[in-house]
Amino acid sequence: MTQFLGEFDCKLDAKGRMSMPSGLRKQISPEAKEKFVLNRGFENCLALYPMDEWQKISAEINQLNMFVKKNREFARYFYRGASELELDAAGRLLLPKRMCEYAGIDKDVILSAWSNKIEIWSKEKFEAMLNDEPSDFATLAEEVMGKINRGGEHGEVS
Repeated sequence: MTQFLGEFDCKLDAKGRMSMPSGLRKQISPEAKEKFVLNRGFENCLALYPMDEWQKISAEINQLNMFVKKNREFARYFYRGASELELDAAGRLLLPKRMCEYAGIDKDVILSAWSNKIEIWSKEKFEAMLNDEPSDFATLAEEVMGKINRGGEHGEVS
């Protein structure tokens, strides 16, 4: 499984192309063959998945019962705007204009790489999101991660 890590400043050129930082290119699995799927992400960012990771996620969604309305709605919203992209010979991705409009991206971009995807943010929205950090991150961490029981009685590691 891909495990991306890092935060990268990038710029779009006049045609909407973005160079993939070498630090990220090194993290792409050979199975992806430098092919990606770009999708609308949460909080008005874009989500870039290596093709091999996208296929795994699609397989999970395809197992949903499409006779259930919530499942159909989820699939429609998840797949909306999904576009296949490939690195060009210069290591650039051409971001579709419509997707850039959705995310408010014009020139300055932040790539936030974590887990199996790379989030693509407008620099302004990324900084605003970071400035909206919970006042007590430790409490949030306990609420989210404290529920994971690793053998201890109350979630503590034994």
